[in-house]
Amino acid sequence: MIGVVADDITGANDIGVMFAKFGLLTHIYASEAFSAARLGRLGDKPDVVILDTNSRLDSGDEAYRKVAEATGKLREAGVRQWVNKTCSVFRGNVGREFDAMLDTLRIGFAVVVLGFPKNGRTTIDGVHYVHGKPLEASEFRRDPVHPMTQSELAAILRGQTRRRVGNLFYPEIEAGPEALRRRIAEMRSVCEYVLLDVRHQADLAVIAEAVRDEAVLCGSSALAEELAARMAGSARLRAAAERLPVPRLPGVGMLCAAGSLMPQTAAQIEYSKRRGVRSFELDSLAALDEKERSEMVIRLAEAASERMLAGENVLLHTSNRAGRVEETQRAGRRAGLTAEEVSRAVSSAVAEAAARITERTGQPRLLVAGGETSAAVCGLMGIDGMRIWKEIEPGLPSCVSLGDRPKLLVLKSGSFGRPDFFETAFAHLQET
Repeated sequence: MIGVVADDITGANDIGVMFAKFGLLTHIYASEAFSAARLGRLGDKPDVVILDTNSRLDSGDEAYRKVAEATGKLREAGVRQWVNKTCSVFRGNVGREFDAMLDTLRIGFAVVVLGFPKNGRTTIDGVHYVHGKPLEASEFRRDPVHPMTQSELAAILRGQTRRRVGNLFYPEIEAGPEALRRRIAEMRSVCEYVLLDVRHQADLAVIAEAVRDEAVLCGSSALAEELAARMAGSARLRAAAERLPVPRLPGVGMLCAAGSLMPQTAAQIEYSKRRGVRSFELDSLAALDEKERSEMVIRLAEAASERMLAGENVLLHTSNRAGRVEETQRAGRRAGLTAEEVSRAVSSAVAEAAARITERTGQPRLLVAGGETSAAVCGLMGIDGMRIWKEIEPGLPSCVSLGDRPKLLVLKSGSFGRPDFFETAFAHLQET
């Protein structure tokens, strides 16, 4: 098996679909709920096991602990190759999490590849770009929890680890797989982490061939797609026509619960409103007051459920206007909350409303936008295991929850997807 440790639920789905679309059975579990014994109870063991540590907003020490524990569980399950999946722009505790995996496995070297050309992430001469802009000039500079103020990946990683960090630049990737494999072997005496440039999808194909026997790979999900393509010939391929174990609910609309503040999600919200989707805004400021929060969640859930039971698709989203977001952050600071705690409070309010709506309408098919919101929704619904189902857009799959009452979920990273993605995902949920 391949074992993946991911720092949030949408990232777990993002990398999971890269394997699943080539026929590899791919399961995702909440790390704290997973044990190797759980795989033994499955009729068909997965080819890829992904554990979500939900550690992106944690302290460095807590993230280290979670990743070390998840790595140990995967080793016990029989994993033979390891991937440490991070945000595609290095938000979070990347250095501490990489260190935790290497320390637990007692391995001294890892290859790090962050480029994801299909979603606009490229690395050139060690500098990371988002849709052509240096990372520090992109929308991620204004991230309320992890503002990205540097573009050189090696500098970001060095700030979080004591291990040595090196680079291999694009001319060495262009030299081909064999030459690149030799250069990577030479880098073992120079550093513990080597970062590789990625300009095009073709670069990932070269890298995948060069690193296919490396024990530990770190970074975004994009490399996994090329690795899976090379594995598919020998993998135990699954039947593509398997029946979806989640019934349709005729006459009941779909819900999108959007808690992300990323510009991509904001554009998807605005597109949906222009297309006439019934929308309800959850006031992020009210989410910080216990009484106001409870009243607001009940009110929104009742109104949204009424429209869904009338057959309409519904969008529930947090306040994403810049002034309201800043006001919420200031109110949180006055209350002694960190930026991470404010983010989790707002995501939890969205999740509470979504769980109420799902229970009231009985709709087993759901779209969620934002990693923290997706984690909160799954937690409230008791979902601690999923199987990747189908890819909708690059890095954006649907998945089926494992358990007696499965649900069909689309858990979307906040910074992924075209402006019309909500419309596309609703169609996928209704028609699959």
